[in-house]
Amino acid sequence: MNALLRALTWWNGQTLGTQLFTWRKGVKVGEDSQGNIFYKSRDGKRRWVIYNGEIEASRVDADWHGWLHGTWDETPAERPLVHKTWEKPHVENLTGTAAAYVPAGSLRRVNPVERRDYEAWQPE
Repeated sequence: MNALLRALTWWNGQTLGTQLFTWRKGVKVGEDSQGNIFYKSRDGKRRWVIYNGEIEASRVDADWHGWLHGTWDETPAERPLVHKTWEKPHVENLTGTAAAYVPAGSLRRVNPVERRDYEAWQPE
């Protein structure tokens, strides 16, 4: 079943074409904390990532994102970026998930706050 899903869909890990291209022309350059694996072509002209799990671009942290887009030549494994003390660790985009931010008063809250400063309009 996994092989069929991989052959017919792109969102369930790498496709068969990407896997073949990676085997033939890819050189593994590193792995991030989430298990995503980063590759470059043997000639150094292409860079790509094989996601560990769901394919979501926000799962790539800033260090590897910069390398993927050619901002710097050294991988974070070769030359780690210096992080400031006030920087928070990378978190993927949680919009649309159960862990998404829900402000006070939102209808999505489990126990919504009762509002006394608002009266809903009702048609007559």
